[in-house]
Amino acid sequence: MTVRLYDSRRQALVDFEPREPGKVGMYVCGPTVQSSPHIGHLRSALVYDLWRRWFTHRGLEVMLVRNVTDIDDKILVNAEGSTEEWFALAYRFELEFTAGYNRLRIQPPTYEPRATASIQQMQEIIQRLIDRGHAYVADDGTGDVYFDVGTWPPYGELTRQRPDDMAASPDADTRGKRDPRDFALWKGHKPNEPESASWASPWGEGRPGWHIECSAMSRRYLGPEFDIHGGGLDLRFPHHENELAQSTAAGDAFARHWVHNGLVNVNGQKMSKSLGNSIYASELLELAPPIVVRYFLGAAHYRSTVDYHDGALQEAQAALERIEVFLTRAERRLAGTRFAADTVLVVPDEFAAAMDDDLSVPEALAVLHDRVRAGNAALDDEDLVVAAAARGEVIAMTDVLGINPHAPEWQETAGSDGARALDALVQQLLEDRQRARAAKDFAAADRIRDALAVAGIAIEDTPTGSHWRIDG
Repeated sequence: MTVRLYDSRRQALVDFEPREPGKVGMYVCGPTVQSSPHIGHLRSALVYDLWRRWFTHRGLEVMLVRNVTDIDDKILVNAEGSTEEWFALAYRFELEFTAGYNRLRIQPPTYEPRATASIQQMQEIIQRLIDRGHAYVADDGTGDVYFDVGTWPPYGELTRQRPDDMAASPDADTRGKRDPRDFALWKGHKPNEPESASWASPWGEGRPGWHIECSAMSRRYLGPEFDIHGGGLDLRFPHHENELAQSTAAGDAFARHWVHNGLVNVNGQKMSKSLGNSIYASELLELAPPIVVRYFLGAAHYRSTVDYHDGALQEAQAALERIEVFLTRAERRLAGTRFAADTVLVVPDEFAAAMDDDLSVPEALAVLHDRVRAGNAALDDEDLVVAAAARGEVIAMTDVLGINPHAPEWQETAGSDGARALDALVQQLLEDRQRARAAKDFAAADRIRDALAVAGIAIEDTPTGSHWRIDG
């Protein structure tokens, strides 16, 4: 077994070899809790949930650290003019993120540190950078500390950029900078900022820059070297480039592999506030059951762009219904037979090969739906051996992907109001058909069957009664 992943730093597919045999240390940039989560945030968290599930399936012990950035320029700006303190605003939005993750059954990270809990560790790295000559305290008395890009020749290696071609760093005021490209490690306290957003430091009262936060938290929980650093494609520059520079300049090996997930478009356009096309997580989760949203956001390859468009959730719902119909048919038909207890839960080799190949979920889903079709055909032919094997494989595959509609974790949210209404109507028609058959009024029974068929609903008569499914 060899898992391969696309390393963004090397820009190549590479074999994944854990730093410590049998274990995976993974750091993922979590949210900056300045506002409500949008569907891009859900997609990113889901990508690393899938990586984690697959590594776990392959027998590796995964330590996943996903941070919460709870102190940042934008958080302070959004709290201005409000009666809500900045830290209360941050915590309120943090709870919204957690709620969205939970509804998609994204497994909680091993650790979920807040930036404000690692100020000491940030200051330690900053001091090491100053001592090594890669950072400086601004000489204008502001207390700002900057990373000196000019002292670190590898700067730009993650995104294949030359420092001379880079624009000025936008993460801090230009006050006190020796070079416009230098980025802030520590920001001296400003008079208009709340005192509560300030910590004592050797350079004066202030707060950390954005980039130093992740360097400190990843080191604190995973050590100076770890296996995988993940995050959205939009974080490669400047955030991840700056993390890499400051951590390695401070003497840490840092991440062995870099993994970046693609973004989310809406009707073919990049999602952004300026275009007014942002879709918030809560809005998306009102449009379909959470398991459908999970299927939709996870179905594309993690490095590709997901396009949300009219009908996208309906397509995901139809795909999930095909899976659920087969599992229900198989469970019903195999009940009472020796196959019910002997079902073996194992993923097919083709599925495993797809997941090993840079987490190719689209190819894995193709294998899944192929087994669903084969299982339905076996049930039609009364080939219970093949049907039972297909059922076991489908359960195993959907468990790995977190989309098993029969799993206990989804039962409390299973079925939309529309699905329950449809089931009630069809069940009533099936009862009418059964009464017609009992009265030998076969013409009436056939009319009900034909009417349902026109609506795309197939009836299956079994020893345990008549059941229905959406055909196709």
